Amino acid sequence: MKRTQGLFIVVFLLVLLFAPGPSAGQGPAVVVFEGVTLIPMDRERLLPKQSVVVRDGRIAEITSGDRVKLPSGAVRVDGRGKFLIPALAEMHAHVPGGDASDQEIARVLFMYVANGIGTIRSMLGHPRHLPLRERAARGELISPTIYTSGPSFRGASAPTVDVAVKMVTEQKAAGYDLLKIHPGVKRDVFDALAATADKLGIRFAGHVPVEVGLARALEARYWTIDHLDGYVEALAREGAPASQNFGANLMPYIDESQLPALIAKTKAAGTWMVPTQILLENWFGPDEPAVMARRPEIRYADPKQVENWTARKKSFTDFYPLEQRTQFIALRRKLIKALHDGGVGFLLGSDAPQVWNLPGFSMHRELQVLVASGLTPYQALATGTRNIAVYFGTLDRSGTIEKGKQADLVLLEANPLQDIANASKIAGVMIGGHWLPKTEIERRLNDRN
Repeated sequence: MKRTQGLFIVVFLLVLLFAPGPSAGQGPAVVVFEGVTLIPMDRERLLPKQSVVVRDGRIAEITSGDRVKLPSGAVRVDGRGKFLIPALAEMHAHVPGGDASDQEIARVLFMYVANGIGTIRSMLGHPRHLPLRERAARGELISPTIYTSGPSFRGASAPTVDVAVKMVTEQKAAGYDLLKIHPGVKRDVFDALAATADKLGIRFAGHVPVEVGLARALEARYWTIDHLDGYVEALAREGAPASQNFGANLMPYIDESQLPALIAKTKAAGTWMVPTQILLENWFGPDEPAVMARRPEIRYADPKQVENWTARKKSFTDFYPLEQRTQFIALRRKLIKALHDGGVGFLLGSDAPQVWNLPGFSMHRELQVLVASGLTPYQALATGTRNIAVYFGTLDRSGTIEKGKQADLVLLEANPLQDIANASKIAGVMIGGHWLPKTEIERRLNDRN
């Protein structure tokens, strides 16, 4: 009997998690946010007492005033005292692949949505992600819009020029959105990879392998450089030792006088930054693992994962003295501020799931460290809204709140332009015109716990 009950529970959860999304035909055709304060993100401004009408997944109307006339059956959302922003993005996301269960994949995708994320860029692709991307686009599951790389290029997967060229050709033909570069790629292999990608019209992004170096990466016009990979190393004086852990060991060798030239080269290349600063602060920051384990979102993590994260954190704190770790974080924050001020494009990404980074939740921590690095709350929000649409060339249909654009929206309890932490005070999320109030989000998160 117990075995039968257990089987029923598993089947029920799979049906719940991978049930067709409401944009595939369920739910009301019209939703209106009444009396809400808009933060449209076209520029820094607030528009109080607005009514936003959503019909068939699009923003159909925006009018001043608390109430608008609607057809019967429309869902009214009380927006008085609340703030409406475009859905955010996680530009260094991971979606389970390989042998992951459908339930695990759905859980990760929903955690992104629950935190107001309407777009993800999956940075460790798998063949399973291509049909998943299409299902998400059709609204067949509750998911952000998915862009995905193919399986990554690294020393082991792309050891020769011929293998790399074959991988590029196959990934382009398969329909992946970009190529992911990992450490370990040899210089001649990278050069062939980049030339083939340029010829076939597919972009590449990610890490900067040691043999490639930042100068060559910028010359090759990486689409994005993630983790600020290569930047600390590029500031190191001649005679510095080999880099470890994104240059954490190079603090005594840093020459900041090289920074202006580096910023100019980055801007000229048109390469965007996805700094994932929270990931590095998780590793090198002053917080003890016991404190980090008490973060509210950790209740959604596997306890065995938390044990592994604790051991990983301890390995960094044991190897790098606190003073050195503090200098490293401060330098990275300075790089973020200087590159941003220099006109380099920035995109929001935290690298999740990853150590101490729960999907969606870590994106809000990334927003806070961007502000701690010197960006204003508006500038930080722009990295996850308007900038995303500029980067993908979709500003005509996403990135800001305007009539005719797709209805990926987040309703907040408080003003994020006053305090970026308010971006995590979510009253509800709309994905593809489907409204998920806070009560429904919490119920589904608890179901997945």
